[in-house]
Amino acid sequence: MSNKRTSSIWLTLAFVVAAGLGVAADTLIMRNGDQLRGQLVAIRNGEVEFREERGSGSRTIRLDLREVRRIDFDDEYGSRGYRPDDTRSPNDGPRPGMRERQVVVSANVPWVDSGIEVRDGQQIYFRTVGQVTWGKGRKDGPEGEKNSPFNAGRPLPNRPGAALIGKVGQRSSDVFFIGAEQGPLRVRGTGRLFLGINDDDLRDNTGNWRVTIFY
Repeated sequence: MSNKRTSSIWLTLAFVVAAGLGVAADTLIMRNGDQLRGQLVAIRNGEVEFREERGSGSRTIRLDLREVRRIDFDDEYGSRGYRPDDTRSPNDGPRPGMRERQVVVSANVPWVDSGIEVRDGQQIYFRTVGQVTWGKGRKDGPEGEKNSPFNAGRPLPNRPGAALIGKVGQRSSDVFFIGAEQGPLRVRGTGRLFLGINDDDLRDNTGNWRVTIFY
């Protein structure tokens, strides 16, 4: 597979019919025929992050996108799907039928109110530009610091420092990673969407990101 073809696989999205699904859940269908039921969390950096429902519990797994044949969605927002081998890109311009809002996320404040009310299971997309400075010699975009070490003080200790993050509800502790991901990202929870920076000390931070949210 050529590099050009691989890049196309990682960045493409199509809407397909997901028939016969009776509950609000996603079905991830592997190229080897295996099927997983649960919820799509995100698609980023050539990986699929998927929360698999297993009996009374669940687990979050990450899979190489090249191993995925398709993902079928079935929820209150319609029956849709993701096919890695489609040729259309989701990242070019506004998405038909979706609202959009631009939010400035300053690096020196804990959380910024996006002004958007979201619902559990809703899919949203992001387009983020800009860089923030978060310490001497540290300047990064929304993807955060490369090879960032673990830091227990950050909202997401295992994720890159200074990355773009989000949560639903001002008092919520359920923080999720956004980074430079453009989507789709499945919302957990119902309420107001807040955006912030994955950093434990905001006092020396400067700069901001300009985030366009499609919802």
